[in-house]
Parts: sequence; structure tokens; C-alpha cells
Amino acid sequence: MNNKHLHIVTLDTPWPVNYGGVVDLFYKLKALHEQGMQIHLHCFCRDDEPQNELRNYCVSVNYYKRTIGFKNFPYNLPYIVHSRASDALLQNLNKDNHPILLEGIHCTYHLFNNTLNNRKVFVRLHNVEFEYYKHLAKNEPTLLRRWIYLYESMLLKKYEKAIANKATFIAVSKYDVALYQKQFNAKRISFLPVFIEHQKVQTTITNGSYCLYHGSLSINENVKAVNWLLKNVFHTLQIPFVVAGKNPSAQLIEKVHSNTTHCIIENPSGKDLQDLIDKAQVNILPSFNATGVKLKVINALFMGKHCITNQAGVEGSGLENLCHICNTAEEVKQKIEELVEQPITQNEIDERQLILYQLYNNEENAKKLVQLIWENKL
Repeated sequence: MNNKHLHIVTLDTPWPVNYGGVVDLFYKLKALHEQGMQIHLHCFCRDDEPQNELRNYCVSVNYYKRTIGFKNFPYNLPYIVHSRASDALLQNLNKDNHPILLEGIHCTYHLFNNTLNNRKVFVRLHNVEFEYYKHLAKNEPTLLRRWIYLYESMLLKKYEKAIANKATFIAVSKYDVALYQKQFNAKRISFLPVFIEHQKVQTTITNGSYCLYHGSLSINENVKAVNWLLKNVFHTLQIPFVVAGKNPSAQLIEKVHSNTTHCIIENPSGKDLQDLIDKAQVNILPSFNATGVKLKVINALFMGKHCITNQAGVEGSGLENLCHICNTAEEVKQKIEELVEQPITQNEIDERQLILYQLYNNEENAKKLVQLIWENKL
């Protein structure tokens, strides 16, 4: 049996993989397991039932309920962190001396609190969180929620600076590496791409019949993207436009359906979403936030035909040459009109496979992570 044991602490339960935030968590578990790692998993959750699927990849799984609500919270710590401040977690981590991988700033309370000083600790940086919350505030129409996001952003900026040199950080984008080095003078931070579901491009050459935007429609940044496309791009184009995602508001549904060439697909299953991506002629995925990595863009490149995004959608990802980069509404409209009847070529598909597999090869990236943890090199 492999004697390499690793504690992994996740901000949420990694199964089922039903939203973007758990994709990297689950497929990293699977890839590390295939490398022979003995994984001791610790999941923060609200009311989730134990997930038997995780036992296939972990020698132990523990669950910890988050403390939800603002009552009795110390307002000098970010909510996403303090709601995951678990004494039971610390007790379980202290039963041995195995390395610890903390998935997200969310799980770093004990690192900040200096109770892991004698341990080898790694932090997977999913976003530069203070930037992410600043963008949430910018896109939030409700005054109270905007203030909450801004306050959380302020607390996160101070907090991220405080822990930036307390562990080795592993970012999902080169942009986040550069930002941490510049903002917080981080000394031990490197880039490792996200772990993903697909390892082979499955794009079909036959032409699609519509343009598609997909993403969680309960996230205000995604709602802003849809509204921007409706107002600035598709208001003059007579091309079918489909919006698909989780939990759209009644207001957004009404707005999309106000044009007879548009439709919205609420809460598609994973299989249905993949089918929608495959049958779209153009996947259009603008972003208003450059931090982290845009899994929807990666998914569109693996499963779809043409993909349009903006610079923020690919910043630090290495995917610039695989997408059509359009930074204004006029550029997007012109590119759609150019691509709507243009088949994707086998050469384009082959280039995708080459670049995507180099970047997002789960097996090779798991080996790199193992090397970093046990040999201090990436």
C-alpha cells in the first residue's frame, strides 16, 4: 500500500458534481486516488447526506456542518472562513502528521489561527477571493447585498494578505499567481490547472443551429452577462439565442422570452447541457471577472463548436488561441455573423485536443501535485 497519506479539506461536498465549484475538487480526488494516494477527506457542508461515491477514492471521509447566519459572528473575519471554523476538524487533523491540502481560502481558519504551524500545509486558490467578492458587489442590484459583498471583500483582502506566506499556494490561473505576488508579496505560489471531467475533445463537425450562453443563473455576474448579450448583441441579430442554467429568476425568464428568437432552458441535467453545447453553432461566454478559471469556457472547448469570450474570460488560462476574443458588443456581433454558417474544421479540433490535453491532463497534473507535496517542486 502507498504510504503517502494526504488530508484534503474541501469547502463543500465534492459529490455530486452539480456546479462548477466542485469540479476541480472531485476530479482532483479521483486523479490523486489513481496515483495511489491515501486520501483522508474532510468536507464542509450544510445539510448534505454522506456521499458513498467519495468512499471509492478516500480511505476516510468526515463531514462538518457550516455555521450559517451572521449572529454571534466576529466581524473581523470573512464570513466564508469563519463559517468553516471547526474544532472537530482540527482534532481530526491532529491525529497524525500527514500533509494537508486546504481547498479554497474558505478552509484556512486554522492556518490563520496558527494551529497548523508544525504541519506541511498547501492551499488551493480557486479565486483571488477579495477580487471575486468585489466583482459580486459591482454586479449586485440590491443595496444591502452589495454592501455585504463589499464588506466581505474588504475583510478578505486583509485576511488573504495575512495568510499569503503561511503556506504553499497552488493557483488555478497564472493571473491569480501574479496578483498574489504583487498584492501580497507571496513567496510560495505556483500555477496548476484545474482538474476536469473531460480528457478528449468531443466536438462534432456538423453545423449547429443557435448561439448559446450557459452558466448558473443564480449568480449575479452570469445574469449580468445574459442581460448584456440581450441588450447589446442579440437585440438586432435575427439568430436564435439560447440561455441555459440553474435557477433563473422569473424576471430573467420573462426578459429572454420577450423575443421570439430567444429561449431559456431552466435547470438542464448534465447530459442535457452537454447536448445543448454540442448542438450550438457558437458558445458565447463573456466574463466580467478575470480571477480564477472559467470552467464553462473549458467545457465549451471540449464539447462545443466555435467559442466566443472576452479577455477576462481567458486571462491567465492559456486558452487565448482556442477562442475568438471579442471585447466589445460590436466585435461579438461581427464574429457571430462570421461564424454562424462556418463549420468548425478538423484542424481546429486537433489543435484543441493538443493544447487542452497539455494543460488539463488530469494524470500529469496529479503527478505534479504529488511532486509538490512530497518533493517541494512543481
